[in-house]
Amino acid sequence: MAKDHGLESKRKRLTWILGVTGLCILFYTMGSWQNTTNNPPKPQSDIKTKSDCETPATTTKNIDNLTSSPIKLDFESHHQIQISDESLTSSRDELFPPCEMSYSEYTPCQYPPRGRKFDREMLRYRERHCPAKEELLFCLIPAPPKYKTPFKWPESRDYAWYDNIPHKELSIEKAVQHWIQVEGERFRFPGGGTMFPLGADVYIDDIDRLVPLGDGNIRTAIDTGCGVASWGAYLLKRDILAMSFAPRDTHEAQVQFALERGVPAMIGVMGSQRLPYPARAFDMAHCSRCLIPWFQYDGLYLIEVDRVLRPGGYWILSGPPINWKKYWKGWERSQQDLKQEQDAIEDVARRLCWKKVAEKNDLSIWQKPINHFECLQNRKVYKTPHMCKSDNPDASWYKNMETCITPLPKVNGPDEVAGGALEKWPDRAFAVPPRISTGSIPGITVEKFNEDNEAWKERLGHYKQIINPLAQGRYRNVMDMNAYLGGFAAALVKYPVWVMNVVPSDSDRDTLGAIYERGFVGTYQDWCEAFSTYPRTYDLIHAGGVFSLYQDSRCDVKIILLEMDRILRPEGTVIIRDTVDVLVKVQSVTSRMRWKSQIMDHESGPFNPEKILVAVKTYWTAKEQELPKQ
Repeated sequence: MAKDHGLESKRKRLTWILGVTGLCILFYTMGSWQNTTNNPPKPQSDIKTKSDCETPATTTKNIDNLTSSPIKLDFESHHQIQISDESLTSSRDELFPPCEMSYSEYTPCQYPPRGRKFDREMLRYRERHCPAKEELLFCLIPAPPKYKTPFKWPESRDYAWYDNIPHKELSIEKAVQHWIQVEGERFRFPGGGTMFPLGADVYIDDIDRLVPLGDGNIRTAIDTGCGVASWGAYLLKRDILAMSFAPRDTHEAQVQFALERGVPAMIGVMGSQRLPYPARAFDMAHCSRCLIPWFQYDGLYLIEVDRVLRPGGYWILSGPPINWKKYWKGWERSQQDLKQEQDAIEDVARRLCWKKVAEKNDLSIWQKPINHFECLQNRKVYKTPHMCKSDNPDASWYKNMETCITPLPKVNGPDEVAGGALEKWPDRAFAVPPRISTGSIPGITVEKFNEDNEAWKERLGHYKQIINPLAQGRYRNVMDMNAYLGGFAAALVKYPVWVMNVVPSDSDRDTLGAIYERGFVGTYQDWCEAFSTYPRTYDLIHAGGVFSLYQDSRCDVKIILLEMDRILRPEGTVIIRDTVDVLVKVQSVTSRMRWKSQIMDHESGPFNPEKILVAVKTYWTAKEQELPKQ
């Protein structure tokens, strides 16, 4: 009887559970049906609108529609949002005015009039000097009057519209070097360079004969003093992703040309501060007559290259003083001066424990050791530079360079790769980065890495329903403002795009090193300041949790959104993921910025508290009469 009683009890319990489950399913189904019935999908509408600024009739625009969410979100009835920022509520309907046309190429933190107030020693005046609070512009940077949608990749590698970057200086100054040529309404980039007049392809083939470029071991590169980034542009077809940078200087708009071509680039200079990249980031570093005084300041700049080079990485130098016996007359320098410079560079390289791999014709190549097993012993011979102590090797946001060697992670023997060996590309993109597998990033485990990859598969599937097909070339330059582990870039790897992965400088987890270990590029950034790029240089900007990260900081929503507008191309797309209250606050600003936006459900459904705001920057330009006189 006891057994029968226990069996009967179990049956009742099971029946009760099944009954409750059935009721839950019934109520959920009825709720979903009611929500869909009360909120039918709105028909799509063309996002292209004309503003009170001039829209050239000669420019044909083909703006792709935004795919609307089938569910209209009713924030007032469900979330009871109250925006506390009075400045937003009081001026909600007031559009931000266009800035003067003189600001069309405004780079706030590399603004020449401000930079000239700083010391010229070590090019400090060309480093980042951001505007004070009272200098901030609360207006929209205008596009030139005849701005056109850039050429799609891969055609953009070779062509750009003259009206988008109306500067002929380089086509004249660098005419014999074949950097850039003017052909009617467009520029053509023949692929030449100061040290490769026969073209970047031929030059890269010369490098390939000395260092294998096609076996997947070299994936990330850095090009110092990049010109119009033809070296990086032609490396892309070999699956090598180069971060190119150059200062904003007398060679007008080098970085702007590079980004217009669809090639990764930033405004930057080797001055007194570290480059904004983590240690052990790049497989290869390159300088082609980049005019950097490598041997000066106790070898400071070569020491910085050593910091950002991966163990076993290569440094490639062409131009003065390499092959000085052939070029010394053309360089208008004495043979003795050039020989002394090369001897000084060779000496710094030896002290860094680099090995000379080859010197052939115009190229010299050195290789960094895979560990410091023997280099530590060599400190008995070379007293300087010493090994850095008590230093975070990845810390590089507004941090001065130091004349000490960044120590590599410890190894157990001379044949072990410091920090862990990397997989070859393309396997590297989804392999667990050594910084994660070794537990060197607090709070980031292998399980979290794998979970993030799975999450991004679902997110990208959802995004492809919201925005236009990525494979069609509508987007080329993509930015992830809060990249975390680089999952967005990895999910996009099969599409014709590249991603600038940004890790906020004040993030509690520094994951940029792991992103580089996956074979992607990126930088540190404080989003209360302007990014080191020209206006209109990104097609798609992703911002996951950015506004929650900064909502208690010294800058408000307007500052970040106006910066996003500055760097976004006309008709570019923005995807913002955040909580509902944050997105409502964000949307109250975007409605004043000539953006068309809509808040949509999370990919997991309407019950997730995180939502997605999708916005498109409408096409508008400055009026032609506002152009400054030449």
